[in-house]
Amino acid sequence: MPMAHLLINGVLREAADGRTFPNVNPATEESIGVAPDAGREDADAAIAAARHTFDNTTWSQDHQFRAHCLRQLRDGLYAEQENLRQILVQEAGVPVALTHSIWLDTILDAVSYWADLATSYPYEVQMSSRATLAGVTSQRTVLREPIGVVAAITPWNYPLPLNVFKLAAALAAGCTAILKPAPDTPWSGTALGRIIAERTDIPAGVVNVVTGAAPRLGEVLVQDPRVDMITFTGSTGVGKRIMAAAADNVTRVCLELGGKSANIILDDADLPSLAAQIAGVCAHAGQGCALTTRLLLPRSRYDEGLAITQAAFESLRCGDPSDPDVIVGPVMNATQRDRILSLIDKGKQEARLVVGGGRPGYMPVGFYVEPTLFADVSPDAVIAQEEIFGPVLVVIPYDNDEDAVRIANNSVFGLSAAVHSPDTGRALSVARRLRTGTVGINGAVWLAADTPFGGYKQSGLGRELGADGFAEFLETKSIAVPG
Repeated sequence: MPMAHLLINGVLREAADGRTFPNVNPATEESIGVAPDAGREDADAAIAAARHTFDNTTWSQDHQFRAHCLRQLRDGLYAEQENLRQILVQEAGVPVALTHSIWLDTILDAVSYWADLATSYPYEVQMSSRATLAGVTSQRTVLREPIGVVAAITPWNYPLPLNVFKLAAALAAGCTAILKPAPDTPWSGTALGRIIAERTDIPAGVVNVVTGAAPRLGEVLVQDPRVDMITFTGSTGVGKRIMAAAADNVTRVCLELGGKSANIILDDADLPSLAAQIAGVCAHAGQGCALTTRLLLPRSRYDEGLAITQAAFESLRCGDPSDPDVIVGPVMNATQRDRILSLIDKGKQEARLVVGGGRPGYMPVGFYVEPTLFADVSPDAVIAQEEIFGPVLVVIPYDNDEDAVRIANNSVFGLSAAVHSPDTGRALSVARRLRTGTVGINGAVWLAADTPFGGYKQSGLGRELGADGFAEFLETKSIAVPG
């Protein structure tokens, strides 16, 4: 794989002090190489470059050129597709089978959506001439303008898609950006920076990529008054700290945070057909904020549903993510593994352990956790309320549709949900009462470039994707003239 470098003001380079940190493969616990360990000097240079380019070039006004550059980025991603696939498997532990879906293959052409939006979005809207609240007849124009310099801070569970989604939307809107990938997945950021530098006409300073081993790098970006917006995906706890730090400069934040989503199986559902979908919460070792990790089964069919779920979980095995038959790879690191195991131990005190519950003995090396199933879980149990972010499913019984909605909404989170019933109208009725940002009915998938994604409550602020996600990177200006 090519050497990892920072991208600052159009130059691929090492950290100013030459420091690096190891990039560890979670499946082997071994270093696969190093990444630059950027410090304050590097972060300052990246912010200065983004600020200068936004303030002193035509990047923010030239919609056609931005679209051209984004299409080049799309083509560059396709050209490097296999290299990117190996990066995801090796540094993030993403099972290679999953890279043929939203982890890589199916997201690359999504860049075309933002390229098109860069030129088609209604940046200027003429309002009708009418008397204003002050009694003066005026012609008014509403303008949408890029917000400025964006700091994009991304997680390790979907590293490449989120790097691409955040950068593509920000660039399409006319912003400049500093991307800070998670320390566990630096190459998904540095590879993107190299593609931008080598395969696109994106001007120097428009995109800057800085990697670092410690949280200090993100703190510098969040606290700098030259940064106009922070877009962050990660845990709710870190999101709260970012929001608090951003308050000093009243910096805009867009936060996509945690989830504890419910999968509601209505009493008329075809349970046997749902086994694979239910077990899908263990894909990529359950490291997904929108995964439906609370399974709500009707009491009238509880035993049947639990037996089907148990069989599905017993068929799952952890494995080497480079094996095309594996969907349950390692969790990201030892800290994450130990946290998951601690919550599993708590679950053993609160509910009935049905499957798993520890480290798989057949995978002695790597940060693996067994697919784990708990039954008879109280809606208020810790394992039903806290985001575990591992291959763990809790099963909760309910009495009727109203009870299911109540239990599903009994959470500080509100990111996603699923509802299953052959009666689509009934399923829609349940879905409309859920306090979540997305709902999939009968396996339908909401994730698409043109569909807003985000959460209610402590699952975040703002939206990614779609025109709503694009608008997060825009300011609104109203101008009035007599007439």
